[in-house]
Amino acid sequence: MKTQAILQQELPLAPNGAMLIDANSVPHPAAFLFDPSSSELGAVAVGKGGRQAAWFVQGDFGSAVLRHYRRGGLIAKLSANRYIWTGATATRSFAEFQLLCFMYKVGLPVPRPLAAAYWRQGCTYRAAILVQRIAMVEPLAVVWPTADAAAVALAIFDMHQAGVWHADLNAYNILLDAQGKAWLIDFDKGRRQVLQDKQRQDNLLRLRRSLLKVAGEQAMPWWTKLDSAYGQLVTAGGHI
Repeated sequence: MKTQAILQQELPLAPNGAMLIDANSVPHPAAFLFDPSSSELGAVAVGKGGRQAAWFVQGDFGSAVLRHYRRGGLIAKLSANRYIWTGATATRSFAEFQLLCFMYKVGLPVPRPLAAAYWRQGCTYRAAILVQRIAMVEPLAVVWPTADAAAVALAIFDMHQAGVWHADLNAYNILLDAQGKAWLIDFDKGRRQVLQDKQRQDNLLRLRRSLLKVAGEQAMPWWTKLDSAYGQLVTAGGHI
């Protein structure tokens, strides 16, 4: 069945904010879409990842994941969830929504973007995004011993070929479904550009460091298979 196109619509959002929605997927846009305490969403906290700011939710848009943008590292001690305002299109949520729209349109294995929002206060803002939940998946961090390294390599290669750089390609941002297909999530700070070899390798090495952190040296033979499969795809132009 043909996938319905994403129909973008921008709407005001009180106080001092706005939301972007996929009008084909979100028939009743409202502020509650971004409120995990709303009884209409039945929110359940995501167990791993998400910096304690991501929830599984349900609505007339189907099953989805709501994520509030939160800072990590030392800077989070100064401001956990506020960012410097430089314009609506530059907000973390709107930028990620637009990137996902592009990736979804060209057929990359990413969740369908449903809605994004920001709330401005002076020279700062906070933000949230709602994306379709991918059914029956587990993170690579959990299933790497049985995951198909070539399938993961292909998902990453296709993303790079489409000119997308992932800012945090780690073992929790790659999901495997029941059929072994690899999915890519969390494109906060991701961007479209012509990727050089170094940028491709930086993505792969970030994933390697993540696997080392969650599984130790025992995961390195698996990562070597992925790295080899990725290299073969580069050499063969995407066909192995």
